[in-house]
Amino acid sequence: MKKNRISIVLRVIFLVTLVTVFGTAFPVPSCAAFTYEDEKRLGKEFYDKIKEADMLVKDERLTEYIDKVGRRLLTQDNQYPLDFTFSVIRSSGINAFATPGGYIYLFTGLINLVENESQLAGVLAHEIAHIQARHIAQMIAKSKQQSIATLAAIIAGAFLGGGEGAAVMGGLASATSTTMSLKYSREHEEEADRLGMAYLTGAGYNGRGMLEFLKIMQFNQYYSTAVPSYFLTHPKTSDRITYLTMLLETRYSDKGSKEIIGGLTRYQTRLHLAFGTPRDNVRIFSDRINRTPDDAEALYGLAVSESEMGRIESSHRHFRRALELSPLDWEITRDFGISLFQQGNVEYALAMLKRAYGLKKEDRDILFYLGRCHETMNRPAEAITYLRHVNTIDPEDEDTLYHLAVNYGNTGELGQSHYYFGFYFKKIGKTQSALFHFRTALEHLSTDSTQAGDIRKAMETMEA
Repeated sequence: MKKNRISIVLRVIFLVTLVTVFGTAFPVPSCAAFTYEDEKRLGKEFYDKIKEADMLVKDERLTEYIDKVGRRLLTQDNQYPLDFTFSVIRSSGINAFATPGGYIYLFTGLINLVENESQLAGVLAHEIAHIQARHIAQMIAKSKQQSIATLAAIIAGAFLGGGEGAAVMGGLASATSTTMSLKYSREHEEEADRLGMAYLTGAGYNGRGMLEFLKIMQFNQYYSTAVPSYFLTHPKTSDRITYLTMLLETRYSDKGSKEIIGGLTRYQTRLHLAFGTPRDNVRIFSDRINRTPDDAEALYGLAVSESEMGRIESSHRHFRRALELSPLDWEITRDFGISLFQQGNVEYALAMLKRAYGLKKEDRDILFYLGRCHETMNRPAEAITYLRHVNTIDPEDEDTLYHLAVNYGNTGELGQSHYYFGFYFKKIGKTQSALFHFRTALEHLSTDSTQAGDIRKAMETMEA
């Protein structure tokens, strides 16, 4: 049901966006009149509304990875005059879609289903092709006698599939309920597959990635009670498999790479850990280990999940095994160190976190927990060094502000301690406590210091 709710929300957002941008009363422009500027406005409004609804995954590294794969594909065709934006929607649904203006969205469920980067690139290549070929503008042209409000429902259905969401949107555009099942045409799909395959192979990927993922999707359709939503927007899967097989046999050799950018499995692990329950993740990673006992990635995911469930002995055993297999993996090293710290094994945690720091100097969590280790061991000066570094990375991090205040207090630097306590309480919304610490800090700080100036500015906004 949660997957259906996500789809419904996206449909409603798109309808509201289209009505907001173009109004409701006048006829839809023809394909020629639906300009790139119109596409840009519509796509940007839709993106902004999804972002405001907090539906996008806030993982900069994952977004950067998807962007790198997408831009590698875009080197094969740069005719589209607008820039592309690649985003990830937080949903276990298996879907990907493109909207006007160069916006492409992947669901986390789809990312977790692909087996290698070439399969992921195949999905992106297909969606890029829909935009490059202006298939959405063509759908608008065919619907030019409809009102914008009606068209919003139609196109939202085309992007996001049928089912329960279609019924909801049908209530908003009941006069055209028969068109709510509108999908990309067979001609659109063949063109997107043909162009997408050219982008995929031209970028250096193995073209079989596109075909393999369609077969994975088809398998999931046969052996699941729910049809993957990707099939609701991309019809005639068996025809597409036949067409892609013919393309691979007649035009493309079985060459190219399955991985070019690299790191997909780690991003999949991060998604499981961020959005899955520890119990579900233990099952997922245990199943992988049963199939491949030396899967360091699965061992890492299992170790983190077990730690979250309080299965500490088993968790640390799996952390150690993962590090035996991947001794230079800074994330495994870091998270083992954090788990050790949380269990009170501070000296071992400090050693592990120092090792992680040697592998990755600018990670927020490594720096923060190094500071916490030194704080726990009553070394406030050392703790401050690491915590100040975190503060430069993220000045708004409330945990860092708090522990800086504590450690400065332990060194006797009261001006600094009250300074950070003031900003900590301001951050968590306790105005009177913040003002108390700011006033006390000003008693200890030089009146012409930068920090005194920061405090005065903060107090002006709070007392206004």
